[in-house]
Amino acid sequence: MKPIYLDYNATTPIDPEVAKAMIPFLFEHFGNPSSSHVFGNQARETIDEARSKVGKLLNCKAKNIIFTSGGTESNNIAIRGAAFANKHRGNHIITSAIEHPAVIEVCKWLALQGFELTILPVDQYGLVNPSDLERNIKSQTILVTIMHANNEVGTIQPIRQLSEITHRYNAIFHTDAAQTIGKIPVDVTRLGVDLLSIAGHKFYAPKGVGALYIDDNIQLEKLMFGANHENGLRPGTENTLEIVGLGEACQIAKRDIDKLQSEFWDFRNMLYEGLKTTLGSESIRLNGHPTMCLPNTLNISIRNLTATDLLSLLSNHVAASAGSACHSDQVNISSVLEAMEVPIEWAIGTVRFSVGRGTSKDQIQQAIKFIADAINNLHDRKFTLGALG
Repeated sequence: MKPIYLDYNATTPIDPEVAKAMIPFLFEHFGNPSSSHVFGNQARETIDEARSKVGKLLNCKAKNIIFTSGGTESNNIAIRGAAFANKHRGNHIITSAIEHPAVIEVCKWLALQGFELTILPVDQYGLVNPSDLERNIKSQTILVTIMHANNEVGTIQPIRQLSEITHRYNAIFHTDAAQTIGKIPVDVTRLGVDLLSIAGHKFYAPKGVGALYIDDNIQLEKLMFGANHENGLRPGTENTLEIVGLGEACQIAKRDIDKLQSEFWDFRNMLYEGLKTTLGSESIRLNGHPTMCLPNTLNISIRNLTATDLLSLLSNHVAASAGSACHSDQVNISSVLEAMEVPIEWAIGTVRFSVGRGTSKDQIQQAIKFIADAINNLHDRKFTLGALG
């Protein structure tokens, strides 16, 4: 038997409906969207249709969407593009301490290019306090980039409040929504954002495709040069095959969001409550906000155990992600846990479980047993070694 997959925040399988929609573009519809003949026109119309599906999911016009190779490229186009296009107005950029590398590394690179960078702290739940943004933003601020929800602990940020503060200072607000699409509603109007990044492989589309929402009033400096594709911001012949997949995945996400949210919460809570009942609530630390959290994400710590040891024991039974990594005599704690000031004795034993469309009640029940057995096994080993010592 394959291990039970509980790592949907890392990546998702391609949905069968998505794969079915893509098949004709593997074999029959191969035209270049820039060509004026019937083959090219068909590809162009298909891309336009996919763009419309993304727009409907995000509650924006199709023309406000450009296609990219994924979340990392979308973040780079948004952050670097906004920074250089607005450098004449100021050079100050604000981000948070728990951003994905696809955001924080871009911001740090911009700091090397002469931009001033402020990194906002988070509280014990991984939340950015709007008051901290208010204290740090200034007339020279041109861009604020805060993720919609954290990929490790699942905490959902108060994006609407943060964007309202940002706009009072006439700055641009960008959010990385890679982890929220398909899990909670994502509406660019309600969020009040100027730029929003999505990644297809996080919600059952193929790897290697994503999109960027760009508000009508935002000008970005292009990063690459070539032909005038994607509103002049992303040159290169469009990846029709995967764009079709992304569009289909967006349509499915919009259709199923209410049902999925409910199922995800049920499975996530079943796993958490099952582990607390089996191991004792005092043995587990919940990381992330208890309510303002992605419905599919459970990040827990086990005191004085290492996540790598636990996942090693689970490798044939449950697939999940570690919040720390052990290398010989050194333990590397994730920057997210460090920013949240999770005590080291808990942080080293941090594991993220994330459920998805393929998760079942039976899988959760089995996973509880596998996880609890592995934890008890590790505790028994420590006790035996301690007694022998």
